[in-house]
Amino acid sequence: MNKSENIIEIKGLKKSYDNGKIKALNGMDLEVKEGEFISLMGPSGSGKSTLLNMIGALDRADEGFIKVAGIDLMTAKDLNKFRSQEIGFVFQMHNLIPNLSVVENVEIPMYETKLSGKEMRERALELLELMNFSNLSDIINQNPTKLSGGERQRVAIARALVNHPSIVLADEPTGALDSKTGDTILNILKDLHQKENVTIVLVTHEPYVANMAERIFKMLDGKIVEEKKI
Repeated sequence: MNKSENIIEIKGLKKSYDNGKIKALNGMDLEVKEGEFISLMGPSGSGKSTLLNMIGALDRADEGFIKVAGIDLMTAKDLNKFRSQEIGFVFQMHNLIPNLSVVENVEIPMYETKLSGKEMRERALELLELMNFSNLSDIINQNPTKLSGGERQRVAIARALVNHPSIVLADEPTGALDSKTGDTILNILKDLHQKENVTIVLVTHEPYVANMAERIFKMLDGKIVEEKKI
């Protein structure tokens, strides 16, 4: 596992909202090695989700330096390819499209690739197979609204991984789940990290969830105030 190179480099990153009244990031510095599993903790409003949005190029910073997977996100023009190929997103509320089937939801990120419909379907099914469903054949053509919260989250993880991303950004992925189901999701993420060398950045409020990572960063007022190695 190559952990000599930084896959995320952030220096002096600042982001404000509401005409500067809300300072979400206030001089953030962070370095993450390729293949690392880190967690971000901190109270609401400390800047955790804003930081994830910056790393995933969902939003742009006002000032500072941010380089992710070799791309300078402050100067890059078209970031659609970067988002679809380098980053896998896992959100607390899944963000699945309700009028598409489970397997169609997993295929969505591959629309930006040159894969054929057959290849997309095979890759989606391959990922769903890894997600420990006891009844996979029963659910692949189901509408996601028919699934439990834990099942929907596993579908969301499969979707996040279909384009072989180098980084998975997980924002409170167990927040809406009971502890047993949450443990299943965490074990899937840990397994993927170990087997696929995927870099994982996980936001959580739960100390036991944070402890799944190799390093924990505590955030306050838009900065990292503490780092702990596990």
